[in-house]
Amino acid sequence: MTASAPTRLEILALPGIPLIAESDDLVAALGDAVLRVTDGLQDGDVVVVAQKIVSKSEGRLVRLQEVEPSARARELAVQVDKDPRLVEVILSESDEVVRAKPGVLVVAHKIGVVLANAGVDHSNVRQEDPDGEILLLPVDPDESAERLRAGLAERFGCAPAVVISDSLGRPFRLGTTGVAIGVAGIAALWDLRGEHDLFGEELRVSEVGHADELAAATSIVIGQAAEGIPAALVRGNHCPAPPGKARDLVRPRELDMFR
Repeated sequence: MTASAPTRLEILALPGIPLIAESDDLVAALGDAVLRVTDGLQDGDVVVVAQKIVSKSEGRLVRLQEVEPSARARELAVQVDKDPRLVEVILSESDEVVRAKPGVLVVAHKIGVVLANAGVDHSNVRQEDPDGEILLLPVDPDESAERLRAGLAERFGCAPAVVISDSLGRPFRLGTTGVAIGVAGIAALWDLRGEHDLFGEELRVSEVGHADELAAATSIVIGQAAEGIPAALVRGNHCPAPPGKARDLVRPRELDMFR
């Protein structure tokens, strides 16, 4: 699997994607955006899509006024100083509470990612009532990425890799960065163990979070706030490792040194 790094990598923002709602044709919106910046997709292209528009297209919106908090949610809400209804939704999306203190609720999401508030968010979600709506992560982001890949392949005649990205914080580091939560058609984790370094030494622990690197790179053009650009096209990427899934990036619990 040894390969030299590419000498040039292009990241093209995909503007003009409209506000997405449930059941909208996200493949069509992405395809139209691709054609606004290039002649079409090529072998080796990677389409990186922000989680929010995937979740919206899959109807992952919840109205807080329709949520009835459990006793556990009410108790935890006092501890973390959050709306009990929000805490109930967070718990329903999670397998485990990892950290809880005033203003902070970190959980292990059902898809394996450890993050604040189970990724539940209200930013860039249109609010039409006082209680508002909140947006959840896709139920299975890897499967969502696979569906988008298949749809784009049907339209363009070649199957790009697809990465669904979200913005996550990191232990011991300030600031959020793009992270892959869904992957199709590309290696999420590039295992370099057994390869050799510049001086012939065998690599024993080197594993590269390749999909995370792509998500972080494209977040520079996708943005975090009101940019209105929820997708990007990466051209020139090369990774010889076999395709994988975002779940490949989740550290097994037995190797977790921090939790």
